[in-house]
Amino acid sequence: MTEACVILTTTESEDEARRIARALVEARLAACVQRLTIGSVYEWSGAVEDTPEILLLIKTSVDRYPEVESWILENHSYQVPEVLMIRAAGGSSAYLDWVARATGGPTIETGPGR
Repeated sequence: MTEACVILTTTESEDEARRIARALVEARLAACVQRLTIGSVYEWSGAVEDTPEILLLIKTSVDRYPEVESWILENHSYQVPEVLMIRAAGGSSAYLDWVARATGGPTIETGPGR
């Protein structure tokens, strides 16, 4: 069974968020990427920043994490982009099966019709 995870990253623009999301899904590195407008407060270069950002919730398999991380680090505009993986402790078997299929991994049996 493929283990699912969510990878978090943020961008400074909707255009960059769309570009990253589309590229990851087209490359089958992610099953789905959601974009949310947020505000972030953080320390950078000795100053406290308060900026609008786009949070990406990247749904993928744990096996794909290294490739997703590499892709983000190579293609992101930030000097130090957020790349944080959160393992799924559970989820519906049908959804987890879809994530596995969408990212090219093995699927689990979910009952009749599968």
